[in-house]
Amino acid sequence: MGAFSPLPAEPELEAAVGEWEAWLTSERRYSIHTVKAYRRDLAAFLAFLTDHLGRVPGLAALAALKPADFRGWLAVQARTGKAKVSTARAISVLRGFFRFLDQLGLCHNPAIATMRTPRLPHAVPRPLAASEAAGAIAAAGESSAKPWIVKRNVAVFTLLYGCGLRIGEALGLNRGQAPKGNELLVFGKGGKERIVPVLAVVREAVTDYLTACPFELEADGPLFVGARGRRLQPAIVQKEMRDLRARLGLPETATPHALRHSFATHLLAGGDLRAIQELLGHASLSTTQRYTEVDEEKLVQAYAKAHPRARG
Repeated sequence: MGAFSPLPAEPELEAAVGEWEAWLTSERRYSIHTVKAYRRDLAAFLAFLTDHLGRVPGLAALAALKPADFRGWLAVQARTGKAKVSTARAISVLRGFFRFLDQLGLCHNPAIATMRTPRLPHAVPRPLAASEAAGAIAAAGESSAKPWIVKRNVAVFTLLYGCGLRIGEALGLNRGQAPKGNELLVFGKGGKERIVPVLAVVREAVTDYLTACPFELEADGPLFVGARGRRLQPAIVQKEMRDLRARLGLPETATPHALRHSFATHLLAGGDLRAIQELLGHASLSTTQRYTEVDEEKLVQAYAKAHPRARG
């Protein structure tokens, strides 16, 4: 963490920030990219306090902050045009940092709880561009993790984007359900079944993972496993996507589910809505209709011919 630039903070506060970053890395298992993003949010808040208080803040200054001080920061966020999602993320970072200080007995300030997270509107799904989706999958393959874990992550992301699966559907697959042919039987919400087409690139990604996986996977056991051989949890995939966002500079909306949204949007460029509904596993046509709002250009003529991941 020593490579980071100094913060606008008194020495004891900067030392506490260092402890927090070490805790995020060692205990929460956050990547260096995520920790850097958190540090940027905290540094911006401390810079505000330096101007607001007329001095570089320390632990005592943080403990003495009043609700009006936090409201002042929120006002600056709004006045400078910060997006609500960025402010919401920064509030989450600040709450986590203050909670960490409180647990260590370094600073107690209940006023932090008076800050309300901006209400975020129910947004239209924000898909990634085809190049961003492909880039995220490629970057997952360039991780410094163990080779088999790298191949696992690539296989999961390829399933999400290449087949339009929900994260729970992909991680809920058993070894015996690994795609072998051109179709995959998926059990979605409410136990509903649907069949989705499987591209060669999806089969290859899953096969590469299975070849590298060090565990003996039973047919009725999980297809995707974690480091201890148990079924892979969504939080691990979400963390990997969070790291990819930081590495590639992707927006906060770039989540595992965004890959599914991307599948929908790219397919909508040339597909039949009712067929897409079946592929996506939505219960109603109106739900699928939301995806048409984000369709900006005709990327494909038909999924079987020109889904972006089908292009070598």
